[in-house]
Amino acid sequence: MQTFEWIIGLLLAAVLLAALARRIGVPYPTFLAIGGACLAVLPVGPAWTLEPELALALFVAPVLLDAAYDSSPRDMRANWLPIASLVVVAVGITTAVVAVVARWLVPDMPWAVAIALGAIVAPPDAAAAITVLRQVRLPYRILKVLEGESLLNDAAALLVYRLAVGAALAGDFSLRDVAPAFILGVIGSLIAGPVLAWVMTRVIARFSDAPTSIILQFAGTFGVWILAERIGLSGILTIVSYAITVARTAPLRTPARLRVPSYAVWETVVLVLNAFAFVLIGLQLGPIWDRLAPAEHLPSALFALAVLAAVIAARFAWVMSYGAMMRTAIAAFGSSAARPTVRGGLVVSWTGMRGIVTLAAAFALPEALPDGTPFPYRDLILLTAFGVVLGTLVVQGLSLRPLIAALDLGDGNVLAREVGQARAEAYKAALATIEGEESLDARMLRKEYARLLAQADDHPEGRAPSELPADFLRRRAIDAARRRANELRMRGEIGDDAFHILEEEFDWAELSAQTTREA
Repeated sequence: MQTFEWIIGLLLAAVLLAALARRIGVPYPTFLAIGGACLAVLPVGPAWTLEPELALALFVAPVLLDAAYDSSPRDMRANWLPIASLVVVAVGITTAVVAVVARWLVPDMPWAVAIALGAIVAPPDAAAAITVLRQVRLPYRILKVLEGESLLNDAAALLVYRLAVGAALAGDFSLRDVAPAFILGVIGSLIAGPVLAWVMTRVIARFSDAPTSIILQFAGTFGVWILAERIGLSGILTIVSYAITVARTAPLRTPARLRVPSYAVWETVVLVLNAFAFVLIGLQLGPIWDRLAPAEHLPSALFALAVLAAVIAARFAWVMSYGAMMRTAIAAFGSSAARPTVRGGLVVSWTGMRGIVTLAAAFALPEALPDGTPFPYRDLILLTAFGVVLGTLVVQGLSLRPLIAALDLGDGNVLAREVGQARAEAYKAALATIEGEESLDARMLRKEYARLLAQADDHPEGRAPSELPADFLRRRAIDAARRRANELRMRGEIGDDAFHILEEEFDWAELSAQTTREA
């Protein structure tokens, strides 16, 4: 019963912290990290443990799928160079710098362990940054670069992490020995992901009720990860390619009545996973700190602080250097590539908050080597990983929005223009579909579409408005109908079963007449 009470209390605390973060416009993982730090100093708390090998599958698989599902291959192709520079070079430089700093401060730390630490703290959690970026007007290109980075840098860093941990466990490492299997694993993962997506979308499409469909989505996500790991592929790359394929094939196969609750459940699960990742790591920090001798407290804290500084400095140095090199190259060769700006570089440099992937990777470190001895410096790595996550989320997360406001960036809202123009084309197709119908309903609907398209024709960029002309009246009528049905239920003239059937009908009608959020 006590465990259940802790779970309810912690979930409630996470919801309140997330709500407070959204109200003041900061990434909610910032407050979750602060909450996790508070758990570490509580005199009492639950003694929860998690098998290290379960951490990546539990925390990373659904988060990666959620990010990959929302990714835009078109925008990633258009911005492949800056994305690649962040995914490959920035992650590589950060890993190397952290490894060197770790070895300098702790000379006895094996190189494989130092590299594993570098890979753990290398990938920024751009989802935390995007929470802020979507609340302000930021150039669309920068937003897409950060989203592309958030999807692929986890894969790059975790591949290095797996190799480094494998080397630490084996005691020796030969790139020549592992390279063929590594390359085959990458290729196999990029093939297996789309194949599994083709199978799962057809399986899920056979089920028409929301609970079964959503459960199958989660079972498929974890199943793809587990299968990939069991047959020697990369669970990360397999999940990413799986999700991108599903995102391209599922929309036309999934009805709205399944998609709406599905999106809500996934958003909820990602929040819960973030909350419990910080809870679990926070609960480990107290015992880790207690296991350290008093004389080790200050050196361990300084070690974590040094790694935090190295992480921030490495990203800043590379992003600003890349921008300077690109501006020089464009000026010298007259390239048509988008010219990076200093202000844009400052924003990208400062969006290096770490999050759930860093915590999961640190927690997934084996507790012992094959010979039974403890994994070298595991406690120090866990402490440092949380310190980096907490430091970046607090320092950068709380200052990102004021920084963007001070830099005054903007690009005319490319997304709103694309949405408005696509909406006009979509309504033209809808109007053409009912063109031959002569019923009263068809004539009324044609008038609505014609009026909407007339507004699009009058717009200088051809944007259609976000709702049909009569949608406001529809919402008023639906609200009146809902209130009337509730009155009938309260007076006992209809039962709850009848009311809930009507309530569901009103909900779908309201959704269909709901004003969409302008991008």
